[in-house]
Order: sequence, then C-alpha cells, then structure tokens
Amino acid sequence: MSETTHAIANLLPFKIALIGVLGIGAQWLAWKLQRPAIVLMAIAGLLFGPLMSWFFTLDFVQSQEWLRNAVDAFKLDPEKDFGDLYRPMVGIAVAIILFEGGLNLRFKDLRDASHAVLRMVVVAAPIAAVLGATAAHYIVNLPWDISFMIGGLFVVTGPTVILPLLRQSHLPGRPASVLKWEGIVNDPLGALFAVAGYEFIRFTAMGENIQFAMIKLAAAAAIGGLIGVLSGWGLAWAFRRGHVPEYLKAPVVLIWVLAIYVLANVVAEETGLLAVTGLGIAMANSKFAAMVEMRRFKENIAVLLVSGIFVVLTATLTPEVLRSMDWRVMAFVLAMMFIVRPVAVFVSTIWSGLNWRETLLVSWIAPRGVVAVAVAGLFATELQQIGRPEGAIFVPLAFALVFATVLSSGFTITPLSRWLGFSKNKDEGVIIVGANPWSLGLAKALKDMNIPVLVADTNWRRLRGARLEGHTVFYGEVLSENADHRLDHSAFEHLIAATPNDAYNALVCVEFAPELGRHRVFQISGQEQEETDPGAINFTARGRTLSTHGRSFDVLTRDWWSGWRFRSTTLSDTYTFDDFIRDRGENIDILVAKRPDGTLDFLNPEQKSKAEGSTLLSFGPQPAKMEDRGEGATTNAPLTSDGSVPIAPKGALPS
Repeated sequence: MSETTHAIANLLPFKIALIGVLGIGAQWLAWKLQRPAIVLMAIAGLLFGPLMSWFFTLDFVQSQEWLRNAVDAFKLDPEKDFGDLYRPMVGIAVAIILFEGGLNLRFKDLRDASHAVLRMVVVAAPIAAVLGATAAHYIVNLPWDISFMIGGLFVVTGPTVILPLLRQSHLPGRPASVLKWEGIVNDPLGALFAVAGYEFIRFTAMGENIQFAMIKLAAAAAIGGLIGVLSGWGLAWAFRRGHVPEYLKAPVVLIWVLAIYVLANVVAEETGLLAVTGLGIAMANSKFAAMVEMRRFKENIAVLLVSGIFVVLTATLTPEVLRSMDWRVMAFVLAMMFIVRPVAVFVSTIWSGLNWRETLLVSWIAPRGVVAVAVAGLFATELQQIGRPEGAIFVPLAFALVFATVLSSGFTITPLSRWLGFSKNKDEGVIIVGANPWSLGLAKALKDMNIPVLVADTNWRRLRGARLEGHTVFYGEVLSENADHRLDHSAFEHLIAATPNDAYNALVCVEFAPELGRHRVFQISGQEQEETDPGAINFTARGRTLSTHGRSFDVLTRDWWSGWRFRSTTLSDTYTFDDFIRDRGENIDILVAKRPDGTLDFLNPEQKSKAEGSTLLSFGPQPAKMEDRGEGATTNAPLTSDGSVPIAPKGALPS
C-alpha cells in the first residue's frame, strides 16, 4: 500500500464520523432554531467541501505542515475519500430514501385525498415536467434527453421540507392538504421520471433506435416494478404468518431493501430504484402488525441517511462547479419558480374546487427536498460514466433550486397565508391525548367556551363519547409518522396529555414541545408530585403540570365520579378573582384562563391568579344550590343520557 493510500485509509474513519457529526448537528441546530434542516446541512457540506478545498490551496496553509495536515483531515472530498465506493454508496442511500417514500403511499389515503390533490399529481406533474424540460433546454442549453430528466426530477416537492413549513405557518384547510399530499406522492414520482429518462439515454447510447429503446425501457420498468411489488407482498406475508420474529423484522426490512435493489439491477440494469419504490408501496398497502415499528425504524435510518447524503453531495461541489452556476442557472431557477410551477398549478386546478387564493398559495409554495438532490447527485455520476459530461450540471441545478425554493417558501409562507386570509380562527385550539370521562368532560367544557378541541386516542371505543359530543377526533398513535401526515397540526396550539400513564404523557409532551413550545404542552401527573420533586420525572423530560393543585390522574378521576364538574366563570370589575375564590373555595382546580382577545393561558401550581376580563375554567364540587355572581358562568353536563351524575362501578376507584 502506498503512503498516500495509507494516509487516506487512516483518515477515512475520521471523515465518516465528521460527516455524521455535520449531518446530525445540522438537524439538531435546525430543530433548535426552527429553520429548514436541508439548508443548514447544505451549508455544512459547502463549508467542509469546496470552501475547505479552496482554503487548502492558500500559500500560508501550504507553508505550514501542521496546518496543511489539519485542513486536509477536515476537508471533505467524497469522490476521492471513498473512491470506488462512492457511487454504490450514494445509490444505496437513494434506494433506501425512495423506499421510505414508497412506504408513505397508501391507496386508501389517496382515495381520501381531495380532487385537487389527484389533479396536482395526474395533471400538474406532467405539465411541470414538460415545461421544466423546455426551460432546461432553452435557458441552460442542455440536450432534450437530459432536459427531460431534469424536468421530470424537479416535479418533486419534498414532504420532509413541506411538513415543517405547514406546522410553522399553521396553514389550515385545503391548501395544507394539497401541499402535504402532493409532496408525499410526487417525491417518488419525480425520481421515477428521472429513472425513466436515464434509462432512455442509456439505451440510446448503446446504439438502439428510439422505438427499441422505448420497448426496452417499458420492459425494464415492468421488471423492476414487478420485482419490487412481489417482494413486498412476499415479505408482508412472511410477517403475517410469523416466519420472522418481532425483534428481527426491522433489520430484515432494511436488508431486504438492499437485496431487492441489487437483484433488480442485476436482472435489468438500473431498475433497482424503481424496484425499491414498488417494494415500499406494496408493503404500505399490506396489513401486518409490525407496520408501526417499521415506520419508526425507517424514520431513524432515513434521518441518518438524509443527513449524511446531503452533506456528502454538497461536499462534492468543486469550486469549478460553483463557478459554473452562472446567470443561466439563476434564470432556470427563476423560470421554475415563477413560470413552470404557477402555470402547472393554475392549469391543473381549474374546476378542482380550489379558489384563486388557494391556487395562488399552492403555486408559490413548492420547496424541493433531499430526494431531488440525492437523485441528481446519483445520475450526475451515472451520466458522466456513460459519456455524457452534460450530466455534471445536474447537481448545481438541484442545489440552486433547493436553496431558492426552501428559503423563499420558508420566509414567505406565513405572511402570504395571512395576506390571503388563511389565518386561523382567533380562538386557539387544544388537542387532548387520551379519552376518558374526565378528559371528555374537559373537552366539552372547552368547546362550550368556543375553544376548538381535538381528542386523540388509540382506542376507537374510548373515542365514542367524544364523537357523540361532536368533537373532532384522531384515531391512532399521535407519536407515529402516520400522525405527522394525517393529524392536522394547524388545528391546535396547546396539548394536554391526559392518559393514566405518566411516562407516556411525558413522552407525548416532549415530542410536541419543540413544535408548540414547552409552555404550551401540559400533562396530568400519574401521582401527586410537584414539578420540583426530585423523585418525579425530570421537568425537562415532561410537560408542565396541568391545574393549579397538580392533582394526579387517579384523584381527578375519583373527583369526577364523586360529582365534581367543570365550570366557566367570567371575571369583571364587579366580580373579581377574590370573589371567585370565595364562592368556589380554595380547593378547586383552575385549569385555563381565556383572555378577551381569545388567547389561552393554561395554569399550573406556580401560576394561579388571572387578570380581570378573563374567563376561568375550573374543576370543583357542584353544590346543590349555588348563587353564582359570575358573568356568563356555565357548567358542563355529565356524560349520561338522562343528565344524572354518573356513578363509578363499585370498587373501581377509592372513595
């Protein structure tokens, strides 16, 4: 082994670790700053890739051996660092990312989607592909075959970018649904367009005539798709029949994806990406008990791969490639944003049910994600391997479009939605996780105060009371990726975890705290402990305690069955907080104060009194005869058909 090769081999483990630190570090920083992770990952790749390579060439760096060695250690040059492993490494990463996209495509969800979503997929995507190809040909001066690859790939709008934007803007209704489902469906669709375009170029480069190339392309697509679908059904069947133990199911899926990717490429070259997408779609539409575990495992793998592959692909940009991003690249990006996307959306949504304001918003919000960059990086290498140097422009075009669309969408979606009149109701919404008599009584009391409520539970039977009361419900696990896609996060700003499991309540609050803010996530304690109690779950790993007395779930449930009820009372100049406490007693729990402007303040043991003009929601005993001097005081009725106070089963709870 030569000295140079030995040095590279010694640096390789360090650089692999560096890529991981940069990728996951960018993800963490994006979470901390509430900014798009894809931009921060790209910046990390640029700093340690082309910028560090330029820094390495400076005279003062070359003159100092220690500095030259240090810069060389931190300088990322993936094609040199990984050598022959670079191309298959990127291919495998893209395959797993596309499998993830396929795993989100469930036919039932598409049937439930609106007519506008189907029009965006069936009509808008082909129009955008043709217009994008035209822009690439006439603006960037690329050949038609590569132009169609670019136009097809850039129809994608990544869900990993769109979903955080929708949460950030609290965009409600049809525009959010259209943007969300378009991103989920078009993510693998754009990659398949690019695969088809590449296969056409490869067949024609082999000297085949166009007709024969089209036949071989269709045959290769059929073979790849068939391999993926059949293997997905076969694996789902093996899971249902118990041929794979539970602890091996997630690893088996990962290895199965890699095996199908390689097998499909052997049977029909370059059909592996199509096969793994078909594999994901087949498994997504098959019923087996481990699907939730599959999704969670896939999320972890996808985060690692997306973080690493984005840093690696950005680091491959050489100073020469960056200098090639001239006015034509910028003109292409502007054409994609201001001509291609709006025309495709406006044409496809005619008579689809969307009004002009919704159409305008959807036409502007189209951030491209990691799939566009990953597939572009893969095919840039593949095209140059078969003698098409024009493929090198793929990567700078992808990065320029991703940066422009992510930044423009991220900074304009909130003000644009407000300008178009999509701001949500003044009243802030609440999601209650856990359906039980006490939480359903709370939901009814909040609804009576004109506060939107959504009740979530994993048991359809427990949700029966919420459905009978007319509440919006979510049936499923709020911690799952399914909830990311199906739960309307724009409908609430506050969360109350009200299940009997204190650890689960804490987990739910920790999951939603980065999105809503820790001051907006509350939980019912499993036992009566103060937040400062050293024996309780650490306050940083749980939600804030709901109610001014911090009663536990068991105590609240016992009080509910003993006749305590929720009551709303409006304070005023003539009926102050002290009057309220004198009438209701010090022992009651005050849960929330609704200010005159509609904002909500949920209370905890450290925060008890509220200003005049607020409407207080309290939980306490109901005297047989009460003369309430409060303005607008109401009491929520018990959840029984005859209006009587429900009685707990004998021995169910301590008296």
